[in-house]
Amino acid sequence: MIYNLYSSRILRKVSSVLTSSLLLGTVLAPSAILARTSSSEIGITLDDYALPFPVAPFFGQGVTMVPFRSIAEALDIRVRWDAAAKSIIADGTDSGGSKQVILTLNKKTAKVNGQSVSLSAAPVQIKGNVLVPLNFFSSQFGASVAWNGAMKKVEILSPKEKMHLRAFYAIKSFSHVSLIPDFDSVAFGWARLNEQGEFITNGKDFYLPQAAGDVTPESIVGDAVSSGTAPYLMVYSGDEQGQLTKLLGDEDLMDRALDGLFDLAETKGFQGVMLDFEGLGLIGPKGAGVAGVAKVQIQFTEFVHKASSRARAQGLKLSVALQPLNGWFKGYDYKKLGALVDDMVIMAYAYGDQQSPEPLPQVDEAIRLSLAQVPKEKLLLGVSFASENEASLNAVVGLAKRYNLKGAAFWRLGQPGAAELGALFERVERNQSK
Repeated sequence: MIYNLYSSRILRKVSSVLTSSLLLGTVLAPSAILARTSSSEIGITLDDYALPFPVAPFFGQGVTMVPFRSIAEALDIRVRWDAAAKSIIADGTDSGGSKQVILTLNKKTAKVNGQSVSLSAAPVQIKGNVLVPLNFFSSQFGASVAWNGAMKKVEILSPKEKMHLRAFYAIKSFSHVSLIPDFDSVAFGWARLNEQGEFITNGKDFYLPQAAGDVTPESIVGDAVSSGTAPYLMVYSGDEQGQLTKLLGDEDLMDRALDGLFDLAETKGFQGVMLDFEGLGLIGPKGAGVAGVAKVQIQFTEFVHKASSRARAQGLKLSVALQPLNGWFKGYDYKKLGALVDDMVIMAYAYGDQQSPEPLPQVDEAIRLSLAQVPKEKLLLGVSFASENEASLNAVVGLAKRYNLKGAAFWRLGQPGAAELGALFERVERNQSK
């Protein structure tokens, strides 16, 4: 999971900037929308990142009207259209539990769990899209909504919600050992491959820590289990010295590495195993060609297949951390790997200088490319605490929420300050098992 460390040795010029500005025109009625050009449209952001919409919001009679379906689905609200009744039916949840809302065109009364509720304006339809009052989302589904007059945009913050949170514990993470119970799972980076492609637990960075009084690797793992946090044993490797190439090309070496990994997982009380093999299938002048990429994809998939069989036999979960599909490393067949593992982490970071917030359009693209190959229920968005800050965490975590992914995985404990952790847990629920 040190993509931000390993990749920087090879790739330091990967960056992308996407900016957009939408200006506001005077609008008094829905019909005026049809005549406007794109330069006069109002923008919408959800969790500090632009939300695409089929028709623009508009102001009418003192009310901001916004496209319902695009916002609702991004808030994980299920939407269906009743053509006969000219009504839109929305099923979602709020702090009180499940909720069904029925909105009817040109009617200022909605049905909320069967009860009549007044609206500030009646829903209207433009180009086949239903628009509703902006404050509907705050009053019925807990989102925070606001109009930013200076930027000419509607700003929506999704409500705090539960999603699977995974933390990585490696390389000076002990200062945050007390935070382990706040996460649903923790991957302990206590093993790696050496330059010969052999599984070891005494590397210079990823190693099994020595006992310090009553604090031992076993006690840390045991405490995690007691708090309801699932501990994973993570093995890391890059391919700087060809160690991964050696491993994947040698059947005996693969079997011995898997023996060491799963024996250690069993003896130390881990509940899962995570593979973090980075640097496979580099494209470019010094990288692999199409045939080389295809070969390494097959080899890595075969290794994961072997690991999957071992995990099932021992009753362990299996996870992989993969470099993003819009990155430089193409040695990962997401679709086949997704069928073999319990979940996977999209390492959607290290696009830029690794000290500034990641470019959201590229993070967004990495998620969408992954979703085309792997069910959302198996995907966790990788987030680097080294890149993000108190202000930027909302947007990147918001993308995991927007696409309703399984959750997010954070590299690594030991890095974030109190402000960053506070910002994170304002947007998502801590592990409730403890």
